[in-house]
Amino acid sequence: MSSALRIASFLPSATEMICELGLYDDLVAVSHECNFPVEVKGKPVVVKSAANYSAMTLEEIDRTVSERVSQGKSLYILDEKSLQNLAPTLIVSQDLCKLCAVSGNEVTQVLGSLKPKPEILWQTPHSLEDVFSDFLALGEKTGTRERAQARLWDARRRIEKVRAATAALPKVRAFFMEWVDPVYCGGHWIPEMIGWAGGTDPIARPGVDSVRTAWEDVTAYNPDVLVVAPCGFDTQEAARQVELLKTRPGWRNLSAVQNNRVFAVAANAYFARPGMRLVDGVEILAHLFHPESCPWDGLADAFVRVPL
Repeated sequence: MSSALRIASFLPSATEMICELGLYDDLVAVSHECNFPVEVKGKPVVVKSAANYSAMTLEEIDRTVSERVSQGKSLYILDEKSLQNLAPTLIVSQDLCKLCAVSGNEVTQVLGSLKPKPEILWQTPHSLEDVFSDFLALGEKTGTRERAQARLWDARRRIEKVRAATAALPKVRAFFMEWVDPVYCGGHWIPEMIGWAGGTDPIARPGVDSVRTAWEDVTAYNPDVLVVAPCGFDTQEAARQVELLKTRPGWRNLSAVQNNRVFAVAANAYFARPGMRLVDGVEILAHLFHPESCPWDGLADAFVRVPL
């Protein structure tokens, strides 16, 4: 690892990876959404949101985001002047989801003003294996390959332990909800996480974006377990959003509701961000699906059974 290494992270998952590799001191810039580990909150912020979503309802957030994307407008603002002053030698960004970070086009435009020109490491994962590849690539780029390999070995060991524990158990019929109003299904790495955890979710979309899902499709499927994981929110906020679902027709008739198996989870921490904590997410799902066979020894606020 070079002492001249200066890293700017434009997305929270990359920030988590950077710190996982012991590169906290080399991290010189982050986005406004980077909040883990907590120490990174003191780092200079060079990526900010282009709109204030704090006072909006979920429906208003979805509509605003959709409108900006359809009009070709960015969801983020890149502080070019601060970035110039911080002079990063390596920028880690992504070109996967316009909702998650500045797009590739915006990063490319800013590159022309940075001297010397930094290297760019793109992260565009569609599966957990892609996430692991991104983590290893970051290790190779920063001289921490051995540490990355050790972390990956442990991650694979934990996933295999879950798979072995659930292999002979009946598959649990689940629905993973990435947004509540309107309803979005799970996408990208979520379906494979559900499968390893001993569940099945035929509405989820492996390897591609989550999409709006008709509530009638959810009620027709009638899942035995409902996992509410709105992107961008923690466990308590997700639990509060379940109140919106309680007003929908057919809510009380859902098997998950009748059997008290509706759970709110910390989506940002364990499901939405393509980082190494997705492995924790697999273990959480396994516990929600098969609590007798798969204990959860992590943080107590990772999930909550929603009072019905």
